[in-house]
Amino acid sequence: MFINKAINGRNNLCGNNVAQLRKKLNISQKKLADRLQLLGLDIDKNAIQRIESGQRFVTDIEIAVLSNFFDVSSDYLINNQD
Repeated sequence: MFINKAINGRNNLCGNNVAQLRKKLNISQKKLADRLQLLGLDIDKNAIQRIESGQRFVTDIEIAVLSNFFDVSSDYLINNQD
């Protein structure tokens, strides 16, 4: 049986890095959602919270917008590597 979860049971690989990068910019989850909306991503504060906590899957489109916003590669978001 195939399970769509990381080894640690989370639904995504990038949540911890999103939280770390957001905190580095000293912005709230709401402010991050607002800024991502300005880039055309339909996302709210609750979705950011669920991404960071590993409860929500993250699409490739969201990875692309997040990596663009944080000015990091998608590999960095997913694997913490450039």
